[in-house]
Amino acid sequence: MKEDLAKLRHARSEKDFPEIDLEEGEYVELVLRRSKWGLILIWAGEVVGLAVLTLIVVLWINGGENSGLFNLNEAAVGYLHMAIALVYVTLFVSGLVGTFIYRGNLMIITNKRAIQRIRSNLLASSTNVIDLSSIEDVSSHKSGVFAYLFHLGTIRMATVGDETTYTFPYVDTPRHEVKTISSLIYKAKEKKSGD
Repeated sequence: MKEDLAKLRHARSEKDFPEIDLEEGEYVELVLRRSKWGLILIWAGEVVGLAVLTLIVVLWINGGENSGLFNLNEAAVGYLHMAIALVYVTLFVSGLVGTFIYRGNLMIITNKRAIQRIRSNLLASSTNVIDLSSIEDVSSHKSGVFAYLFHLGTIRMATVGDETTYTFPYVDTPRHEVKTISSLIYKAKEKKSGD
């Protein structure tokens, strides 16, 4: 019965995560994504930037002839309008790029491994894979006002031997996730010692 369940979970994990090369009998136990609060902050910054730009444009238009900018010829005013439109588009595109990069970070915990996908910009990403049985320590920490206000934290995993540390920031429930990961590590080590 247990083997049938493991096969079903493996098949489902292969369907849901085709980008991961799962080993036989391996299935996804936990998926960690960054908190939605980060996306809210990205777009709040975009809204503030757009509001400030709009305020500047409105003040410029309402300034009329006293602003000194209306003394420009028609071609110069046209270029100025184009520059303002370009700044609007640039602000919006930067929000889309920030969202893409932020959401591109992911940690998948299977019954055998931890797989971390990190996207640092549009053209750079990396994947780290760790056997759960190699992880010596799992912990979480909070630092900063933002983390305490929104109950966010960073999960940290340290491996045996080469003492490499893997971190995954902006997790909504870091203590709960650490508890789950620790349990999976314990099971993986128990299974490895039994083989």
